Amino acid sequence: ATHGSSIVFPAEAFSPSATLLAVQEERATALYGVATMFTAELELLSNGTIEDKGFEHLRTGIAAGSSVPSVLMGKLHDRLNLTGLTICYGMTETAPVSCMTTPDDPIAKRLDSVGRLLPHVRAKVVSVTEPGRVVPIGERGELAIAGYNVMKGYWGDEARTAEVRKTEKDEQGKEAVWMYTGDEAMIDADGYVHITGRIKDLIIRGGENIHPLEVENVLFGHPHVSEASVVGIPDEKYGECVAAFVIVHGGVRVDEGNGEIVGEGDGPVVTKQELRDWVREKLSGHLVPKYIFWTQNYPKTPSGKIKKFELKTEGIKLRDAGKGL
Repeated sequence: ATHGSSIVFPAEAFSPSATLLAVQEERATALYGVATMFTAELELLSNGTIEDKGFEHLRTGIAAGSSVPSVLMGKLHDRLNLTGLTICYGMTETAPVSCMTTPDDPIAKRLDSVGRLLPHVRAKVVSVTEPGRVVPIGERGELAIAGYNVMKGYWGDEARTAEVRKTEKDEQGKEAVWMYTGDEAMIDADGYVHITGRIKDLIIRGGENIHPLEVENVLFGHPHVSEASVVGIPDEKYGECVAAFVIVHGGVRVDEGNGEIVGEGDGPVVTKQELRDWVREKLSGHLVPKYIFWTQNYPKTPSGKIKKFELKTEGIKLRDAGKGL
């Protein structure tokens, strides 16, 4: 026997309210999106814009497009009933999915990894500081993918193609074409791939590597924080320092410093020091943001990915204006 299903497009462009209303009205069973989309939907439930009911039919879907914080995955399980939600990882150059979780994976793996490799796809993790050296299981490095899904190249751009698409020998000594993803990753002993961030987004503070996703995940767990994005900005003493751009939940007011409270109503107030203390309780001291900037939105690509290079530029401007401390 077979069965069919329908796909619902709530609006011409992404709208969190239209999406949630469509889920309620159409009794949808699956939901697809990237991390920033899911976060926007959860915010509407938290502030009461959309009634927090009518999602009992949801059970599965796919989260992709960028790293998904484990705290966000937990909220999607609890608030939207997406207990069967899977994460897929890939890029346009690998047509596009290379690995994916399944609903049968252990919950810890579904929350903290992007799953295992798809059939006929191979992967290796290569040292960033020692090009060509494949790192052992459990160590971080740049993820490279080989298989039928690797692109032929960028049209009319041989130089750019050569930078990321490399012919190298595999473990059997046979030549294979590897796509270097630019993503930092670790493969565990069970074969699950863990994406720890974009290599170009890595923050190097006093010679120590800081992974923005690690800090973002902790900030995202604070009860007053809706979204957090972490970047590195230049620092005279350490080379780079941690800067966090934070969006708070609706109704939460923020302390700009010097007693200046920003926000409407008489809702709770969150301070920069409160967030620093929150991170310090859970992570090492060098991971605590030196600068925290309150914001209401992020610059994003059409697919919903945050443009971190623009945040970095904005962070430098705000720091030079005496903001963030």
